[in-house]
Amino acid sequence: MRVPPSFLEDIRGRVTISSVVGRKVTWDRRKSNPGKGDYWACCPFHGEKSPSFHVEDRKGRYHCFGCKASGDIFTFLVEKEGLSFPEAVERLAEEAGLPMPRMSEADQQREEQRASLYDVMEMAARFFEAELQSARGSRARGYLADRQLSPAIQKEFRLGYAPDDRQALRSHLADKSITVEQMAEAGLLIAGEDIPVAYDRFRDRVIFPILDPRGRVIAFGGRALSKDVPAKYLNSPETPLFHKGQVLYNLDKARGPAHEKGQIIAVEGYVDVIAMHRAGLPQAVAPLGTALTEDQLRILWKQSAEPVLCFDGDQAGLKAAHRALDLALPLLEPGHSLRFALLPEGQDPDDLLKSEGPEAVRAVIAAAQPLSDMLWQRALSLNDRATPERRAQFEKDLRSTINGLSDDAVKKHYLAEFAERTRALFQPAGGFRSQSGRRQAAFGAERRPFKAGLRPWEIQQPPTAQLRQLAAQPNFRAGAERRERLIVLTLVNHPDLLHEFLDEFATLEITVPELDTLRTQIIDSAALGSGLDGTDLRAHLDKLGSGPLLGRLESQAKRLNEWFLGSGAAQDDARTGLRQMIALHRKTVTLERELKAAEAAFASDPTEEKLNALKAVREQLSSHAGQEAQIAGFGAASGRPADAIT
Repeated sequence: MRVPPSFLEDIRGRVTISSVVGRKVTWDRRKSNPGKGDYWACCPFHGEKSPSFHVEDRKGRYHCFGCKASGDIFTFLVEKEGLSFPEAVERLAEEAGLPMPRMSEADQQREEQRASLYDVMEMAARFFEAELQSARGSRARGYLADRQLSPAIQKEFRLGYAPDDRQALRSHLADKSITVEQMAEAGLLIAGEDIPVAYDRFRDRVIFPILDPRGRVIAFGGRALSKDVPAKYLNSPETPLFHKGQVLYNLDKARGPAHEKGQIIAVEGYVDVIAMHRAGLPQAVAPLGTALTEDQLRILWKQSAEPVLCFDGDQAGLKAAHRALDLALPLLEPGHSLRFALLPEGQDPDDLLKSEGPEAVRAVIAAAQPLSDMLWQRALSLNDRATPERRAQFEKDLRSTINGLSDDAVKKHYLAEFAERTRALFQPAGGFRSQSGRRQAAFGAERRPFKAGLRPWEIQQPPTAQLRQLAAQPNFRAGAERRERLIVLTLVNHPDLLHEFLDEFATLEITVPELDTLRTQIIDSAALGSGLDGTDLRAHLDKLGSGPLLGRLESQAKRLNEWFLGSGAAQDDARTGLRQMIALHRKTVTLERELKAAEAAFASDPTEEKLNALKAVREQLSSHAGQEAQIAGFGAASGRPADAIT
């Protein structure tokens, strides 16, 4: 029997080698690392007392360092159980849920044609790479330079450029004896009965080659350089080589680092993957322009027991996180889950890398929260719990969601975990006593009496409850954003101070995108010449489209009586206030990073020491939130009594 290689690859993708070999050996617990798909056992092919037989799910291979036996899932069944190769294929195909193919003569021809398509795609990739470096690729190189994608990064990820020419790639491949039919089957041309002359699919686009796990080019993604095209991003269509829902961008490069670090990160797009790579996180991959699929999720789980899904910091990103949550819930198994990392509001990984640097990107990933926390936060956001009836609905909806888990062991632990969370939410002091003297439990959990000798408020709360109580404290980010507004508006009204504070202003970490844009416009305007006063600057900013934003900033300043940044304030007072705000803002940003690290440390190791450290950081932030330092004599130059900045 002859089967196509693609069918064998499908089996390997669905059946892990550890599940096959594990039926015949006992894994050594000390040396094995199931979370990384790495296993050790005594060799089943020769007698030994210490484990030298290694199985690695990532590679789908086994190897004995004693007798040198090695192979894959098919080899193991042939060598260990005495099956013929066709019998091994049939058994594993049944296990994988795949019907056996019937290899006709036409099938064989298609398989051979499929193999030749890899050659076609490689030729196309080299053509795009060469075009990027050519004269007509200058605009694409400029775009990549603006995105801080260096020539070294371009080469590493094999980035290219598709010229703005309907026949450029077609002509190039035709010169190499590639037929139009082959180009069309590879997804490189737009062709059909209603199209007289087939033409290039990718035109005037930066090209991102998409590779399979073995490093072979199977498709392309193109980012448009013109603004008036219907689709900013365009992927190859489904082809014999490319099935979008079963492929992750950059998996070929990410597998090794993911194995070494025990972690894989899924982001939303090509540039996000490259941003993660530049931030020192090469274990990043991305789905291809659509929501994560079940096949892609299973690929992630083959690389890591708890993949991190990183989403943009906006409503669309949160919705994508919730879709991934719903996809994963019924698939959860013991030891396999997800973690969720949400970026700051309005930022993607590339934005964060540019504005705050690699450490900020790594901090977001390090602070990724477990799937259970994401599920709990969503449940809280969907129900206000203001009445007994709404609280009952909250519990009912949450229980219904958890009952959708297919694995009984995982379901049991989720029910127990969320019973504890619900108790802490509704009875934060440990519950209340019924007439029988027993504590009323929530969520259908077991009822237990109060611990003897303890008052209700002294009962130790679980770490998750403590984190929720801390999270309920003031919103520190709101105070930081307020300072960002004050600083920017001060320099609009007092542009003479810009030269004095230029370096500090240019490097200040501003998290609100529209304020960051306004900052750039202010600096660029100041570069037009000396002597730019507030009126001239406002007129220039208004021409750039920032007039409405300035109006909102002024209204907020008047409403909050922030007099010191107005044009009528003395320059000495504006200078004093600006200097103090910049210092406090920098300190707040540093403390916010320390807070994220302290929260992550307490979540992973909920000790009293870590909790105290977390509280200490929050106390420091509280002392900065919404207030400025007292400055002797402040306001006198403007004819006001000396007072605090606010």
